[in-house]
Formats: sequence, structure tokens, C-alpha cells
Amino acid sequence: MKPMQRRSFLKSLGAAAAASSLPSPIHALTGRSQAPPPTTQRIFLNQLGYLPNSAKLATVLAQAAATSASANATPSFRVHAHGTSTVALEGQLTPPALDAASGDNVSHADFSTLNIPGTYRLEVAGTLSDPFTIHQDVYADALRLTMRGFYGQRCGCTVNLGGGYQHPPCHLKDAFDPTSGRTGATTNTGGWHDAGDYGRYSVNSGISTATLLWAWELFPDALHTLALDIPESGRGLPDFLAEIQWNLNWMLSMQDPSDGGVWHKQSSLAFCGFVMPQDDTMTSEIIGTGSAPYKNTCATADLAAVMAIAARCFAPYDAAFSDRCLAASIHAWDWSRKNPSVLYTNPTTVTTGEYGDKDCSDELLWASAELFRTTHEPQYEAAALAAIQPLLPGLSISTPSWNNLSSMALWTYALAVAEHPADAHPNPSRTSTVTAIHTTTRTAAASLVQSSQRNGYGNTLSLADYHWGSNSNAGNQSLLLILADRFRPDQQLFDAALSNLHYILGRNCFGVSWVTQLGQRPFMHPHHRPSIADGIVAPWPGLLSGGPNAFGGDAIADALPKAPPMRMWIDNDRAYSMNEIAINWNAPLVFLLAAANSERI
Repeated sequence: MKPMQRRSFLKSLGAAAAASSLPSPIHALTGRSQAPPPTTQRIFLNQLGYLPNSAKLATVLAQAAATSASANATPSFRVHAHGTSTVALEGQLTPPALDAASGDNVSHADFSTLNIPGTYRLEVAGTLSDPFTIHQDVYADALRLTMRGFYGQRCGCTVNLGGGYQHPPCHLKDAFDPTSGRTGATTNTGGWHDAGDYGRYSVNSGISTATLLWAWELFPDALHTLALDIPESGRGLPDFLAEIQWNLNWMLSMQDPSDGGVWHKQSSLAFCGFVMPQDDTMTSEIIGTGSAPYKNTCATADLAAVMAIAARCFAPYDAAFSDRCLAASIHAWDWSRKNPSVLYTNPTTVTTGEYGDKDCSDELLWASAELFRTTHEPQYEAAALAAIQPLLPGLSISTPSWNNLSSMALWTYALAVAEHPADAHPNPSRTSTVTAIHTTTRTAAASLVQSSQRNGYGNTLSLADYHWGSNSNAGNQSLLLILADRFRPDQQLFDAALSNLHYILGRNCFGVSWVTQLGQRPFMHPHHRPSIADGIVAPWPGLLSGGPNAFGGDAIADALPKAPPMRMWIDNDRAYSMNEIAINWNAPLVFLLAAANSERI
């Protein structure tokens, strides 16, 4: 596990000092308590509902299950049509077992055979669950809400999500920091605020934007006509791509046109306090490594990969933009090949998110693979294969993250070969390489399926996966499962991917939906400056909490009593190591929801 390095600095930072000035546990603006209320739920399931032909399981606390059985009988459950006494399905609970992640003794209610659309409630020993829906479109609104969350993260323009969630243009005072190799004022607006702070980071934009573009390619039926009600709606470009283009344009602006290298980030030198975006008056600096060549390899290779994908996706709609993206990708790839190990660490003058990475070989591999998939030129395949071949004896597939892109690269190569099986320049290593990628992907996916079947709340997370951003682990593990299903369709893989969605939306030991304004008990206090500073009780909509974190990392988290890893979470906006939001956490959730809204189901 690579630690979430981007925010470890907060332990000793001015932003944390600003946070610590808030009276605990009272919200700074509204005075409302931030302590989570005691969980009274005994039946835990997806608060939105289920697709008709997918697996449907709920988790029931063993104490509740025990009261439903006589001394010699197996505890039972019933599913009622909501608002009636009509029993739609009846079954037996599984024997209770200890769930290591939560410390709970739990049973399962499996009502997968119920596939008639409608609204229902699950009953165990007279206790009713939340109402839930079974319908093919049950996740349609969730997909729209979470994708619109990116519009809410826009920098440099007027944002208006409705309901008071709005701000005027922000961060319009820009300059080159001396660490970039340049100085002086500039104009460089755009992009998405990265997380709960207002920085914009090339490497995290990389995986976030790529994940969304992959969703566009893999699930066209779910995304190509998705209406987002954004400023660009109705102007010819599909809304989904228009939102992504807002960030792509900023990413392109971070490329030095003179040589193709990419600066690491654009942020103030330190975090601002808990203010609205337009009230952050610090200069937004373009920040580099501090010494020649000032750009760095990971950021540049990330841009090369993302722009190669963008060139494919935008080609049918905007040929000129597609060409611009491809040219930027090739320029960045050339720079990265010439400068394969220029790393980034925060200069001494900078204390915003670091996103440091000690190995850029995976980003380079990913860039080569994406350029091969886009252009199908032999030089990019040769570069990809040269990087893959040393890995083959012990090839493994891992969950993608902002600093671990090797799996994205391997999947890209396999997809490229599948799309062009009769290439004019065949390479004898193709077949064995693709076979190895498929095999190791299936192995990794099978392990995740076993975890989902073994875990009391149905997610695929291991105990070690409950670290900073654990909910993004669930999303990216679902991405892995969906790619494995893509290579060889298997309903078990897709059901395990959806089980992570059920976990995120309520089938967890808190009975909470970890997406703001989604579900019947969504979390309320994200570490997200607009949600804290706007004076509105409910947070900005469509944002995913980082989730349980057994390793702590902030004063609130570190003060919690030690408990099983899933229980290490608090709905508190100062607990940034547990309750921050981030674009690279929302992106795999959008990917998963796009899959759930696709024809594959």
C-alpha cells in the first residue's frame, strides 16, 4: 500500500491550524453537532435499491436475527411490498458470523430472486428496513448527481448547481512561482478543485480524468446522452465530454509548449482557511520542481496518457480539439522518454498537496499503451512491450490509484490488441502478453469476489484497504472487476463490483450513504471548504467521503478510540483523513454507476 501522501502535510500545516480553531465538536458556522448519531439500524442495505437481475443481499445484525427464530428454527426474513402486508419473498438468514472489518456478528438476507420492479421493505423479527426500489433505472439519478459533482468542483468560472450551491468566478489571480523556472503574472484559470482544498494537481487530474474517459468508452449507452445541466449543455458536445473538457483544457495549460514537459500543480503556496472559493485571495501559483528542467516525469507522462484517450473520445465531435490533444500527448511522451526519472517533492516554500511519487515507470508505460491504442503506431507498442516484458515472470494486477497506474497500462494494451487483431505490424509478443494480462486480471478479480462473499457487509476490501480514501479503493476495485468482466463476461464479477456500490450507499456498519445528498441517511460533514463556508446546512451534492481509515492522519481521527477498521470513521469536517472528498474518489464511483446504468446489466 502506498500512503496517501498528498495530505500528510496537514499534520503540521496552517490549514490544520485553521481547522483547529473550530470549536469541537461544533460546526464553525451553524453550531450543529458533528458527532455521528448512534446507529439504530439493524438491517443494512443499499438505500437506493437494486437492479432487477443482479444479486441483492442485506446485512442483519445477529441480535436482530436471533429474535426471529425459535430455539430450533433458522431465523427468517420477509420482503414486503412497501406500504402493504403483501409478502413478495420469504427466506432464511445465513448463520451469524463475525465480520472482522466491523467487529459485528451478522447474518445475510439474500433476496436476489426478487426481480419484479417496485418498492419494498425487508422485515426481520418485526423490524423493517428502509424502503428500497428494484428497477432498471434505480441508479440513474445517482449517476447524474455524482457527475455533476465535478461541475461543483470547477475553478475559475461561475458555478451554480441550484439550491444555493453556487459561487462566482474564483482564483483569477495567477502567477508562475519561481519553482516553475519562470516568474511573473499569468492567466491560467480552469480545471477542477482537487478535493476539500482549492489546489489543482496534474497527477491526480490524470487518473480522475482518465477514469471518466474510460467510462465514456466502455458504457456509451449510459453516458452519451446523459444530461448534466451545465453551462455547455445544448451546444453540440455531449454534456459528459463537455464537463471533462473543462479539466482537460486546464491540464493542457500546464504543459510547457516549448518542450512538452508538464508542471506539477497550480495552487497557493499554503492552504487557505475555510472560505468560499471566491474569497480565497491568495495567488494561484504554477509550481514546478524548483530546478531544471522544472517539469517532472509523472505529471508529464500522466498528461500524455490522458490526452491520448481524449483524442479518441473527442474525435467524432471536435476534430480540432482531438488533434490538439494528440499533439500534446506525443509532445509529452517525447519529453518523458528523454527525462524518465525527474521526480517531484514540495519545494521548501510550498505546503499544499505534494502528490510525490518515487517511481514514474508505470506512468510511462501507461502513456505508451494509450498512444498505441489511439494511433496503433508500432513505436508506441514497442515501448509498451519493452516495459511490460520484464514484469511478465511475476506479473500482477493491482488496484489503480493516482500513483499506481500499471494496471491501467496493462488493460489498455490488452484492449488495444483486441480492437486491432489484424494489425499491419504484428508483434510476436502480443499473444503471450495479452494472455498474461487476462490471466492475472482474472486472478485478482477472483480474489476480490472471494472477499465480497466472505465480508459481512459484502464489500471487496481487505482489512489493509481501510486507509485514507478507502471508499475510492472500493470504487477502483470495482473498476478492476468490471475490466475482468469485459475480458471474459461473468455475472459474479459484476455482482461483486455492484456490492461495493451497495456498501457505499448504505450496506455498511454505520448505515450511512457516503455520498452527499444521496440516500436516506447521507453523511453531512465533508472536509470540503464550500460545504463548510456556504452557510447551508446540507453539504454540496454528489460528493463521496473518503471513508473509514484505520491509520488516522488528523487530530480528530487520531483521537478516536481504536476499533475494527470499518468503524474508524466519523462524520466530522475536521477529520480530513476520514471525511475529505476528492475528484479521484468520485471518478471511480461515476465509472461504477455508469456500468450499473449500462446494458451490461
